[in-house]
Amino acid sequence: MTAGPKFGPLLHAGGATFRLWAPAAQSVKLRLDRDIEMARQGGWFIAHADGAGAGTRYRFLIDEQIEIPDPASHFQPDDVHGPSEVIDHDYDWQCADWKGRRWHDAIFSEVHVGTYTPQGTFRATIEKLDHLVQTGITALELMPLADFPGRWNWGYDGVLLFAPDSAYGRPEDLKALVDAAHTRGLMVFLDAVYNHFGPEGNYLHRIAPAFFSNARTPWGSALDFTQPEVRAFVIENALHWLDRYRFDGLRLDAVHAIVTPGEPEILHDLSVAVGRLAAATGRHIHLVLENDGNRASLLAPQEEPPAGRYRAQWNDDYHHAWHVLLTGESQGYYRDYQDAGRHIVRSLAEGFAYQGETSPHRKGAIRGESSRDSPRAAFVDFIQNHDQIGNRPLGERLTALAPPNAVETALAVLLLQPAPPLLFMGEEWGATEPFPFFCDFTGDLAEAVRNGRKREFAEAYARHGDEIPDPLAAATRDSARLDWTALRRPEHAQRLALTRALLSVRRESVAPLLPSMIGPGEAALTDDVLSARWMAGKKTLLLLANLSGSVKTCPEIAWGRPIWRDRPPGHLPPWSVYAAIGDR
Repeated sequence: MTAGPKFGPLLHAGGATFRLWAPAAQSVKLRLDRDIEMARQGGWFIAHADGAGAGTRYRFLIDEQIEIPDPASHFQPDDVHGPSEVIDHDYDWQCADWKGRRWHDAIFSEVHVGTYTPQGTFRATIEKLDHLVQTGITALELMPLADFPGRWNWGYDGVLLFAPDSAYGRPEDLKALVDAAHTRGLMVFLDAVYNHFGPEGNYLHRIAPAFFSNARTPWGSALDFTQPEVRAFVIENALHWLDRYRFDGLRLDAVHAIVTPGEPEILHDLSVAVGRLAAATGRHIHLVLENDGNRASLLAPQEEPPAGRYRAQWNDDYHHAWHVLLTGESQGYYRDYQDAGRHIVRSLAEGFAYQGETSPHRKGAIRGESSRDSPRAAFVDFIQNHDQIGNRPLGERLTALAPPNAVETALAVLLLQPAPPLLFMGEEWGATEPFPFFCDFTGDLAEAVRNGRKREFAEAYARHGDEIPDPLAAATRDSARLDWTALRRPEHAQRLALTRALLSVRRESVAPLLPSMIGPGEAALTDDVLSARWMAGKKTLLLLANLSGSVKTCPEIAWGRPIWRDRPPGHLPPWSVYAAIGDR
């Protein structure tokens, strides 16, 4: 094998070289307009094809029995079972000197490309970038793009991890989106899934069963990162998106479900490899985790470039506590947050609410590590995201579950507290469209998904019946499409104005404090008044919130220089927020 990337085709003068790791195959042919016998080298098969180049379509014929696409295909114009297409990644970048932005600037908008616009494409998303910039968003985070089976999907059923799904456009369209974002000062992040493959279109079980361990995740077989080729495949994939497409960062999905991490742990080696890329290019590249294990030891927002750890983690604890406070729900994992005020206070002050305590929802299992001394920048906080909306039977947003004044108060706290905030697409204007689970499987797999959802949400199906959307129906996907005309309505225009004003204050007054905000904060909830303080060098940020429908007295209002709302005479109006900065 040659040095450099192991997987996918290599272009060179006069042709291309194709590689396939298929240790379980006896023979492999490269199928173009002709068949070329591939030479075996250990578990690898290699062939050179004169005249092959950008646009060439190809497959592999395995043991004269089955044709498969390249597991490292860079594009699938005809979906996951069709031929792969060779892609030349040379691109005329308009913002070629882009080096990224500091982590402390991060304000995220999470977007599903297929439902963000009526067209559901990369090119159409470009048309909305100015809206994000004007709102005060600094980072566009795309839900997974890896090629999935069918016409629509959340993205977590990807099976060809190097290929952006053709439903959204071609590779050059995705590069145009990233480039257009950079010209506007926007970072672009990608959600990457390395804990499982989707249930249809993954041929690795046939050609390389060693890719998988005997362990299972909730969604399928676990990848076996004790295998060098598996480790190389995933690390190359991360670098593929960060280098060839110039994404500014990755969010790694559900890393707690990586059950065979290998030694050293794959998360360590991936971060080290990304750090080398960042150092070589002089770019700011950021890695974020989703990790139900609350492993604070993995987080180092100040580490530049990454060197084995991660900037931050999505903070589900923050969301769950606020959701319970706003809705009173107690089912599922919300059972762990019934003392919502206490968990909100701890999340604001120390990051995680669960730092080694037992989780009733997890049958008494210990969850989390101490995050008390972790910087506030190590936690991405939110009150809505794709999971927490879409994993509900009806896919309702928070706007359908809580009063507007309560939601606006929670939004103000989110955007003024120090941790990098994340909004789900349309949340900035109070969008009401649901985001139910949807996919486009067929046959037995489609029925298995339907029946699985009915088992998972049996109580909800008994209560709501036909109101619960069919996850396989086009109408379910269509219901999730944002209605951009809603911005013409006064209530949505007012919510957007509120979000823009809050983010302006964050940019000017809160974000500059983050680099020196190292230790834990202080927070309390007394008589429905939330108070929190965070020290940053010689400055302190104060945040007060009245979480009730009645006026509350609050002597602390006399402290500091107001940055949000004028100082009232010793009291807080119902469902209101006040913020100030002063000397320690």
